[in-house]
Amino acid sequence: MQTTTIEAPTVEGFSSLGVTEPILAALRRAGFHEPSPIQAEMIAPAIAGRDCLGNAPTGTGKTAAFLIPILEQIDDRDRRPQALILAPTRELVVQICREFEKLATYRRTRAVAVVGGESIIRQQRLLGAGCQLVVATPGRLMDLMARHAIRLDKVRMVVLDEADQMLDIGFRPAVETILQAVPKPRQTLLLSATLPPEVRELAQTYLVDPVDVRLIRDNEDATIPAIRQSYLMVAPERKFELLRKLLERERPTRAIVFCRTKRGAERVGDLLQTSGHRAEAMHGNLSQAQRNRVLAAFRTGRLTTLVATDVVGRGIDVRGVSHVINFDLPDDPTHYVHRIGRTGRMGCDGAAFSLVLPDQGKILDQIERCIARELEGDQVEGIPAPPRPTGHRPQPRPSFRRGPARRRRLPHQLNAPTFPGIRRRRGRDRDREPQGASRA
Repeated sequence: MQTTTIEAPTVEGFSSLGVTEPILAALRRAGFHEPSPIQAEMIAPAIAGRDCLGNAPTGTGKTAAFLIPILEQIDDRDRRPQALILAPTRELVVQICREFEKLATYRRTRAVAVVGGESIIRQQRLLGAGCQLVVATPGRLMDLMARHAIRLDKVRMVVLDEADQMLDIGFRPAVETILQAVPKPRQTLLLSATLPPEVRELAQTYLVDPVDVRLIRDNEDATIPAIRQSYLMVAPERKFELLRKLLERERPTRAIVFCRTKRGAERVGDLLQTSGHRAEAMHGNLSQAQRNRVLAAFRTGRLTTLVATDVVGRGIDVRGVSHVINFDLPDDPTHYVHRIGRTGRMGCDGAAFSLVLPDQGKILDQIERCIARELEGDQVEGIPAPPRPTGHRPQPRPSFRRGPARRRRLPHQLNAPTFPGIRRRRGRDRDREPQGASRA
């Protein structure tokens, strides 16, 4: 399949991209005057109806890059869904709807958020009242389709936000079922900050002659250069103490602390509260109402530290997040890119710190290869820092040399059975990677 690659054009404002006056007025009211690189490259071809594959760093305006073309193409007079946006998390769906409302200030258009954890009866009523845009998580949308509460036969534009996660094996069956319900021909936009080659190849099956808006080239830094990125080596028993002293040293205006597990996020959140920090945990076990409450408190500043799992690792835009701290390193290096993208957004500065245990050298190496950038070493006064491991280096297997150098067997050993398989298994045991740290 042929792919057209667009080089970055020089633009003066959004008007040169084919954006009409009602949207321009909404952009001026929201304080946006010049398009970001992803917006400058994607908006015009998307308005023209081209399929697009967008790859740009986090915090560079990808949401507006697909919302503006949607607004330019939908018909305000038709109250049936004409555009569909699929996103992996409830928080991201709500945020997209919030951005849509800003851009649709001077248009008679309506968007409905379709997410799990909230009343499906209420969502059915909202859909029944009519809307032009549906923003949904795949699971809840499938539930509504099974109830015949929504029809997608008038949808002409589909967006997969965080496309690499939406095309992962966990979401892909639902996504493909939903796309089968959307008639062809249709326009499809796929966007993400991380698009590995295998995901990019898979994405081509959903696109027709796409415009490849690729702002992160191979072997280039996938993160925002303005984010100061550091790692701190620490022994497991000093990990929380290091976190507490790091927060005291940095004094962040708002910070997100990422943990690998829900239980770990609860535990770290409780410990920070006990230490006097305005902190609270947010994870998938909370009800949607609880998650909304915690995120609202963080947005307004009532909380200064949000302890979270990767449920807020993608797409969430909270102004004023000055620091991101990886209390636990992510299992997947691409999750690191999305986590630290919560700071340094839209030209602001930010800082990202990662706490690394002595047996996590291999994970740290993978992260640096993923972002094509070396993290700076840091240390907090009073907390000893173990040396950085050089990654996993398998020990050599036992040597079974033959010839004169081989040890001679004693007479009583001549008829004794040998078990070379046992020695080889022991060798493999020594080669086994060290176990990761226990999840907090």
